[in-house]
Amino acid sequence: MSLKSLAAALALSVFTLPALAGEAKIKVMDPYARASTPSSTSGAIFFEVMNHGAADRLIAASTPAANMTMLHTHEEDANGVMKMLHVEEGFEVPANGTLTLERGGNHVMLMGLTGSLEQGDTVPLTLIFEQAGEVTVEVPVDLKRKPGAHGAHGGHGDHGEDHEEYDGHDIHGHNQSGGSETAPTTVKHKV
Repeated sequence: MSLKSLAAALALSVFTLPALAGEAKIKVMDPYARASTPSSTSGAIFFEVMNHGAADRLIAASTPAANMTMLHTHEEDANGVMKMLHVEEGFEVPANGTLTLERGGNHVMLMGLTGSLEQGDTVPLTLIFEQAGEVTVEVPVDLKRKPGAHGAHGGHGDHGEDHEEYDGHDIHGHNQSGGSETAPTTVKHKV
């Protein structure tokens, strides 16, 4: 091999290896944000996470659109009442599988909105995974989307839980530290 060929091969590998190493194993698909009403102080974000690698876990989320961003789920109690719960341990993202965050199920909860969520706006969202690290996406606000594409329960506000209180002790048992005064803060869930 000539010195020119070796130099060309080395240059090609330098440009190719970072692209292969940086190839995303986690992909966020079809994200959208919504609020119950234009004057809501809370909202939610829904999406699917496609994992093309080893098992991972979505452990946190953040956005400048809210004072507090938490991972939440819904759980039915013994009386058939749906409760919204903070999921401290995050959500499992199965190896070569999909995690769905949908209305009436797992979702990213936005509390203390810093502005209204208007149809057509976008919200920056940073998702934090145990293995993949930070993934930032631009999330469109879609107040017109009906349940179905991401679940059929009806979502925030459709079942009376619109998290309007943000004084640290709202009607759903959440407190500002992310804990719960009336319900467990961890949930075992199926993915």
